[in-house]
Amino acid sequence: MKENILPAIRLTVFCAVFFSGLYTLIILGIAQFAPNQGKGEIVVVNGKNHHINVAQKFTDNKYFWSRPSAVDYNGAGSGGSNKGPNNPDYLAEVQTRIDTFLLKNPSVKRSEVPSELVTASGSGLDPNLSVQGAKVQAKRIAESRKISEEKVLEIILKNTEKPLLGMLGTEKINVLKLNIELDKLK
Repeated sequence: MKENILPAIRLTVFCAVFFSGLYTLIILGIAQFAPNQGKGEIVVVNGKNHHINVAQKFTDNKYFWSRPSAVDYNGAGSGGSNKGPNNPDYLAEVQTRIDTFLLKNPSVKRSEVPSELVTASGSGLDPNLSVQGAKVQAKRIAESRKISEEKVLEIILKNTEKPLLGMLGTEKINVLKLNIELDKLK
């Protein structure tokens, strides 16, 4: 047993130094080559900074709604609700979200509501929607803004991000970018 203690102590000290110091500096160095030195993409709207990579809360009918957030869109900490799919409180919360969505989007059938619009992401900060998640909201937005639904669909198409290298991931749309484009229509 004595011959194992010294190597274990050495390994512990090495890991503590490497992972709390050197590894952190290596990642920080790599981040300096990323846009905005790894601090995320920031856009300024009406004098206020918004992070493109963190979900924003939109509830007005004239905007695309983001995914629900278990952390109330607080970028200081991320996390899910940790409630299982059979938890009665969770099921009631999802049902309330479905009912609210259907009330505000009367032309949409219950079966057409994408799950992403009524369930929070694992981080609670997912800034993106699927193309379908955006399209089911187009009619509500068009009516609220008194513009054609085709114009809203054009904005969706224009802001659709394709999968990386054409095959990694799925098509997605950043909700904040979509809503900024809508506000530019004035």
